[in-house]
Amino acid sequence: MAELTSIPDAQRWNTNIHYHRLLADAVGEAQTVLDVGCGEGMLSRSLRQQIPQVTGIDLHEPSIALARAQPPHDITYICADFLTHPFPPASFDAIVSVATLHHMDPTAALIRMAELLTPGGTLAILGLARGTFPLDLPREALAALAYTPYRFRKNRWEHPSPIVWPPPHTYSEIRALTHRLLPGSRYRRRIYWRYSITWTKPAP
Repeated sequence: MAELTSIPDAQRWNTNIHYHRLLADAVGEAQTVLDVGCGEGMLSRSLRQQIPQVTGIDLHEPSIALARAQPPHDITYICADFLTHPFPPASFDAIVSVATLHHMDPTAALIRMAELLTPGGTLAILGLARGTFPLDLPREALAALAYTPYRFRKNRWEHPSPIVWPPPHTYSEIRALTHRLLPGSRYRRRIYWRYSITWTKPAP
């Protein structure tokens, strides 16, 4: 899979990468960030340009090997299960995750993310879910229409990480779960078949 790293990050695009800037802006001036489901590290590398301490965690050994092989080499990459790895509570003042929540039990994952955030810290998630038909047909059609120009203007980059499809939960289920577990969070549907969650952990 070495050829996957021969394409510079700036030349890569897909519907996950499209929203990397959204997550980077959400965590702002954090000093420590955890990238859950970091894959081969593209978002972690981007975050390292603005955040001093970046940690990425992923279960997929080949992806972690690719991440460790690419600069900068001061990012900590951990090959482990995020739900069970012994991070101390309140270890990070920002946590991000892209297209990973549907790989896990979302209840356990959101609770764990909340535990690991420092008070005042920011959680920023980009996720996938299933549409509810026919309710979501207009939104799906709009997404396909908006995606068409990118098919010709961008070289779509295929990431090396495992894929879970279809996602096991619907958008409405994730929205309800988020509002229940993370009071005050902001859930938003995104045009390219994604949703985002942002949340600031309250101070005690």
